[in-house]
Amino acid sequence: MCQLMGMSCNNQAATTFSFTGFSARGGLTSDHVDGWGIAFYDGKGCRVFQDDMPASASPLADYVREHPIKSKVVVAHVRKATQGDVQSANCHPFQREWLGRTWVFAHNGDLRNFEVPVGCQDTPVGTTDSERAFCTLMSRLRNHFKDRQESPEWPELAPILANISAELAGYGNFNMLLSDGHAVFAHCSTHLHQLTRCHPFPHARLVDREMSLDLGPLNAEGDVMTLLATEPLTLNEPWQALQTGEFRVYVDGREAWREVNPQTRAFAAAVSDPNLSHPT
Repeated sequence: MCQLMGMSCNNQAATTFSFTGFSARGGLTSDHVDGWGIAFYDGKGCRVFQDDMPASASPLADYVREHPIKSKVVVAHVRKATQGDVQSANCHPFQREWLGRTWVFAHNGDLRNFEVPVGCQDTPVGTTDSERAFCTLMSRLRNHFKDRQESPEWPELAPILANISAELAGYGNFNMLLSDGHAVFAHCSTHLHQLTRCHPFPHARLVDREMSLDLGPLNAEGDVMTLLATEPLTLNEPWQALQTGEFRVYVDGREAWREVNPQTRAFAAAVSDPNLSHPT
């Protein structure tokens, strides 16, 4: 299974500290060695860094760890392949454009016997169940809002995306992060945690690295941010586990909408396919 990390803030912030701990799960503290990626929104633009190397050993990941990139919305992923070979095209987060916004998507889980439905307007580039789910989700949005000239905002999107997520979760575990740069949408089938930070900011300690940081001097009194991760990234902060079937929306660092589908169930964890090809 893969690992997810996301951030929503009311002001731009760097994720250097969090990503340093998170990326260690790509080969140092865990065996998620089949690629990684991270997306930073910058106004209307979106910068995506991806590599099929383990995050802990990737020179590109070193760059992200060493150079603070400030953003209000971040989505990141380290991959442990269950479907699809180890190649750049299968690295998350995936991205698509719709009505003038770049959407990014990262998934942790395994959707068995799931194929892109007939008539889907988006075509996968790679060979993962995750990208097939993303294409299906985006096609459903395009069809639902087919008469729109401008992108709908999160209050309209939230209930529709919650329903689509619940349907996809019927095929297997569907832990995901999705964003259009304005809101972060999250769905939990098994493991997803959240942490909201605000003044007074703590002295935080990473789970995966011998590293701590006083966050107070780096943030203003009015700053608010919510971090999302498959498993907590720090040891001394009050991370909260999302429920199975829970769908949440985060805007400007705070939870804006929540719904729980009681019919969603957790599936047994998938095992990596030994026949998947790895780069040499």
